[in-house]
Order: sequence, then structure tokens, then C-alpha cells
Amino acid sequence: MYMKTISITNTRKNIKVLVDRVKYHGESFAIGRRNSIDAVVIAFPSNYNKDVNDITNINANSKSFNFLKSEPEIYNISDLKKIYA
Repeated sequence: MYMKTISITNTRKNIKVLVDRVKYHGESFAIGRRNSIDAVVIAFPSNYNKDVNDITNINANSKSFNFLKSEPEIYNISDLKKIYA
């Protein structure tokens, strides 16, 4: 899957459609001009946590780490405490 890049002109003309596609269908769009991406439109986290910054909220609610669900658990809490605490 790739992120579609849309020109600023087309974004201006179709902003409602783009926002609806992001909100209701989970799509993401890059907005740019002259072969350069200037901005990205992604869905706002549904369970926003005001105690952490925006980037953390976006990462926590992204699908970037879904692949880990199928990975075996190879560390337990005590292992991690020995290494990192």
C-alpha cells in the first residue's frame, strides 16, 4: 500500500472528499507541488491522550506496529528491566 500524493490545487478543490476518505475509510494522503510532498493528511486519533505529545498520539494509534501482533513474545518484563532499567 502506498500513500497517494495530491496536488495543492486538487486538494483545494476536493478538501471535503479527502477529509471524508481519511476519516471514514482510514486513507492517508500526501499533499504537494512540483514533485515535493509538503504535508500529510491522516486521521486524528480517536482516543487522543492529552498527557503525551501529538507525535506520540499519532504513533500509538497508527497501524505501523500491527505486524507485531503475530510475532512471538521473546522477552518478559524482568528481561527488559535487566537490560533497560
